[in-house]
Amino acid sequence: MQPKIIFAGPVGAGKTTAIAAVSDITVVSTEARATDEVARIKDSTTVAMDYGVLRLESGTEVHLYGTPGQERFRFMWEILTLGGLGLVLLLDDSRPDPLADLDLYVGAFRSFIDSTGQALVVGVTRLTRRPGATLDRYRHRLDALGLCVPVFEVDGRAREDVRCLLMALMTLLDERVRRGAPVRLQ
Repeated sequence: MQPKIIFAGPVGAGKTTAIAAVSDITVVSTEARATDEVARIKDSTTVAMDYGVLRLESGTEVHLYGTPGQERFRFMWEILTLGGLGLVLLLDDSRPDPLADLDLYVGAFRSFIDSTGQALVVGVTRLTRRPGATLDRYRHRLDALGLCVPVFEVDGRAREDVRCLLMALMTLLDERVRRGAPVRLQ
């Protein structure tokens, strides 16, 4: 089975956009017209998953799966993490309480995060929209949650920003392999 990376985070954080920015295939998306409170944020939303493929120089294909952001589709979160190697958590700093979003998604994916040896990277979008915003508050919250993982400011539309997230995650996975911990490929 091919390596599989999961993208998660709240509605509008940029998961679909980030996968499209790095995918070497046309992204398969399950976007549907937003009809609830999400419609105030954007016209459409992911209702099952997004899927893309990143081809590495070695020829390995890394499968990229984006989860729906709405909690009512939470059942998909568990399904999509099966066989996953790591998690890219995208957070939108312009949302009313992005640290609560961090808590929610870390809590929801905690068993997956722990099962991967904490193979998690966090990308924060729209950081410049909040005066004085820094990544330190995310790092402090992650420390309080017992997680010491990379946190980056990213633009989900920028291929290099998303590649940076994925490279950081691959480095974490590589470290795990060097420590002798098994990497799941289910």
